[in-house]
Amino acid sequence: MALIIRSSSIHAAGCYTTTPIRKGVRVAEYTGRHLSKEQADEIFENSKVTYLFGLGDGSVVIDGHGEAMFINHSCDPNCETSEVNGRVWIKSIRPIAAGEEITYDYCLYDGDDDEALCNCGTRHCRGTMYSSSEVRRRKAAAKKSAAKATARGRKSSRDAKRPWAKQQKKSLRRSKRS
Repeated sequence: MALIIRSSSIHAAGCYTTTPIRKGVRVAEYTGRHLSKEQADEIFENSKVTYLFGLGDGSVVIDGHGEAMFINHSCDPNCETSEVNGRVWIKSIRPIAAGEEITYDYCLYDGDDDEALCNCGTRHCRGTMYSSSEVRRRKAAAKKSAAKATARGRKSSRDAKRPWAKQQKKSLRRSKRS
C-alpha cells in the first residue's frame, strides 16, 4: 500500500491511497514527539495550525509528523484510530478504493471557544470536528449560560420597572440590624 499527500477538498492537503485497501488494515501510524498537554499548550499557544493527537485521557499528546498528520477529519470516515501501548494506528473500517482520501473522525474534546468547523461535506456532516458527546456538552453549557443571562436580564428589567424595590430592600436590611 502506498500513501501520497496532495491537495484536498476537505482541508488544504490530504493523505490518499494509490492502491485499494481492505477493511481492517492498518493504514498508517500517527508518529511524533510525545508532549504533556501543558507543554503542547505552551509551545503551540499562538499557532493557527497544529497536528496534535491526544493519548488516553488527553494529558499526553503526539506532535504529529509523517503521513498520518495529513489525514483529514470526516464525519463519515473510512478509517478509525486505535491506541496500542502509547502508539496510535489508523485502521480502515471499510474497503477503500485507490485514489480515495484517507479520513477518520477526529472526535475533538478540547478546544476552548474554537468552533472547529468541519469541511467534510458528507451527508452525515455534523458541522464540527468535536465528538458527538462534546457537542452535547457544549450545547448544554450554552443553554445553561443563556438561562442564567435571561434570569439576570429579567431581574434587571424588573428592578428597572420598580426602582423603589432596591431602596425597599436596603431599608429592610437596615431595620433588621437595629
